[in-house]
Amino acid sequence: MRVVQTCFACPSQWDAWTAEGQYLYLRYRHGEGCVERHPGPDIDTPESWNEGLSELLVEWDDGTGSGGISLEAFLAASGLALAPGASVS
Repeated sequence: MRVVQTCFACPSQWDAWTAEGQYLYLRYRHGEGCVERHPGPDIDTPESWNEGLSELLVEWDDGTGSGGISLEAFLAASGLALAPGASVS
């Protein structure tokens, strides 16, 4: 698994790839977090959603209205975990 932080606050967001190579978009803004599955980091179109290539996997609202969250707190809130040896940058 590989995780790359692409924005640090307002929103906090990451690009992530599973051990199988599946791309995940992790985003947290205004106290709301989500994990979306997409074909890749540059593909988020109405067609990808309509064709079932993109999917909302997890969504939550922690009620804080915050825009910043650590990766560790995001993973805990979303129910995800890093694979052993995952690359984080």
